[in-house]
Amino acid sequence: MREFIINSNDAGQRLDKFVQKTVKGIPISLMYKAIRLKKIKVNRKRAEQKQMLNTGDTVQMFLSEDLFSSEITDNELYSIKPNLNIVYEDENIILCDKAPGILVHSGEGDGKTSGDGNANDRNTLVYHIQAYLAQKGEYDPMKENSFAPALCNRIDRNTGGLVIAAKNAIALRDVNERIRENKISKYYLCAVNGKLPKEHDTLRDYLIKDPKNNKVRVLKNKAIGAKEIITEYRVKDYSKTKDISLVEIRLITGRTHQIRAHMASVGNPLLGDGKYGNIANDRKKGYKHQSLYAYKLVFEEHDDSLRYLNGRKIEVEVSNIYFLREFEKN
Repeated sequence: MREFIINSNDAGQRLDKFVQKTVKGIPISLMYKAIRLKKIKVNRKRAEQKQMLNTGDTVQMFLSEDLFSSEITDNELYSIKPNLNIVYEDENIILCDKAPGILVHSGEGDGKTSGDGNANDRNTLVYHIQAYLAQKGEYDPMKENSFAPALCNRIDRNTGGLVIAAKNAIALRDVNERIRENKISKYYLCAVNGKLPKEHDTLRDYLIKDPKNNKVRVLKNKAIGAKEIITEYRVKDYSKTKDISLVEIRLITGRTHQIRAHMASVGNPLLGDGKYGNIANDRKKGYKHQSLYAYKLVFEEHDDSLRYLNGRKIEVEVSNIYFLREFEKN
């Protein structure tokens, strides 16, 4: 039998969610059966799978020790040298400027799996953030039951820019709620081929996934499975000699490949975009990745644990945005 004391990072979640995070080796069906047969209890009493946990509660698990074999025992968090470009940090969150080519999570990015197993797990943004916080003494994996510092937003492997990580469960919930409610405005810079028809516009269409080709398609009319996409753009510069435009994007909705597919759908694909652009021509110019950078976040008014950030604008150092050099001599 193992007993877990619910701390502040565990509280506020359902029992079944806590068990899934704490006992990573347990099959879902076995977990529900264990709860039903009182092999998983809360405060030594029969519990329900949807029961909410509070700070100070105890969870007893009468389970095989084999199921606990995947608990965190990784000492490498304390031995690697974290490679991070930190733009902002406080006691609740940390914002990093991720370079293009870096994975945020293992096996994620542009639809490609890592193929490197555990070694690749340690070469991701989230792992380096966890190592950084562990070495600072702000995160101890051996003292946490179900929580680890986690990313609140994700960007493609080949997109650079701001990524938010939460240091505690309350911050994670509040940032995620802000993102769902559009209380964090996300701005991108991108270089696109051609000249846009308007200096400023808001594009409204529908996006549907094409899993066979690991792409998305933009539709003018709503269809089954399609979701609305809204993309506001503003032209910042135009190079007549190169016939490319520097564009600021504000995402109103945030869908998979939204900016890349939406700009391509109006005839202005991103420079270097291998999925939605003319990669053969762009590679001749030296571009292997899409010219897209999440360069600014604005925390809008919201009453939560992060209200001290209301109105705060956080930006990357623009010298890190490699494709801006295309517009330096205009």
